[in-house]
Amino acid sequence: MQYSDRANAIAPFFAMAFGEKATALENQGHNVIRLNIGEPDFGAPPAVQQAMQQAVAENQLPYTGALGDMRLREAIAGFYQTQHNISINPNRVIVTAGASAALLLTCAALVNPGDEVLMGDPSYPCNRQFVKTFGGKVNLVATDASSQFQLNNELVSTHWNANTKALMIATPSNPTGTAVTLDELDKMCAFAREQQAWRIIDEIYLDLSDHTPGPARSVLAVDDGAIVINSFSKFFGMTGWRLGWMIVPDDMVPVIERLAQNLYICPSTPAQLAALACFTPDTLALCEERRLSLLTRRNIVLNGLKKAGLTVPVAPSGAFYVYIDVASTGLSSMAFCEQLLSDTGVALTPGNDFGDKDADRYVRLSYATSEQNLHEGLARIQSFTASLSQDTTGNI
Repeated sequence: MQYSDRANAIAPFFAMAFGEKATALENQGHNVIRLNIGEPDFGAPPAVQQAMQQAVAENQLPYTGALGDMRLREAIAGFYQTQHNISINPNRVIVTAGASAALLLTCAALVNPGDEVLMGDPSYPCNRQFVKTFGGKVNLVATDASSQFQLNNELVSTHWNANTKALMIATPSNPTGTAVTLDELDKMCAFAREQQAWRIIDEIYLDLSDHTPGPARSVLAVDDGAIVINSFSKFFGMTGWRLGWMIVPDDMVPVIERLAQNLYICPSTPAQLAALACFTPDTLALCEERRLSLLTRRNIVLNGLKKAGLTVPVAPSGAFYVYIDVASTGLSSMAFCEQLLSDTGVALTPGNDFGDKDADRYVRLSYATSEQNLHEGLARIQSFTASLSQDTTGNI
């Protein structure tokens, strides 16, 4: 059998590959600390779990419209009003089968063969694959600590060309947890608008940003025509529920509807019915408590990595990731992750997942697990780096 060039060319997703290796070690009886996957340990809020049980018990499970249940679309629009002080017509809100489906629909709607999408390096690897699937080209612009590992207006304008049709930015980002200021985001979006290009803004981690005091600021506050991607997976802890949303300009709604009808019919009905419980005051208060707990975990990780002699060039300001420079160990990122997992049972993700620029010197740590696991994992990392130092100096 011959498979498509597209299937043969796609790169593995190392975060998942190391997850499989971690599972294999667990099956052999080893205790593994998983710091490789961005999956909050909170789980779905209790009210959401109860709503799911009720939805299943009452058998309310027909297809919804391709754009999602209107009650949920209205609830999401209300969330932007109360959480971000932004008024949005619910008709512009589209519920999707996870944020991945939102990105899939976006690329299906916008990208023609040969079109170029500009995004930063490092960045979430699947975004590149979505663009390439529809024949687009990715202009991966190298960033570094001086720009917070994010694009800025200078980089965007310098690397723009005649084939660039869209700008894609994640803020806060995966893998670095760093964010773009609203002022800089405004400048980049304004530049892209002048070029009559689309602005695709991944805000999956927006509500897990360190935004105290005041609310987190969505790009919609400065660019109402931007395409916003979001998800129930992170802030609401609903990773396996595969439910997300997007906010699009009015004239894009029927385009997305036709695509959704044909590509997957509709998002999961029980997941949508349960997700209505996300937007109650009690659930939102619980999710805010969880966000604050992640700030505590972030401090634990930064202190622990410092004790391990590892450098974090830019401290995260959101999400639950730390991007670590391991060059001082003498190991490449892949070798570091392989040896750390086999020697200590701690799973991280190599930077090779996220781009080309210095990918061999960075690894990503997710602190979406418990404080107990973080303390144990960091203790193992500290022992591991100490052993590498001894090997280098020849001391026993």
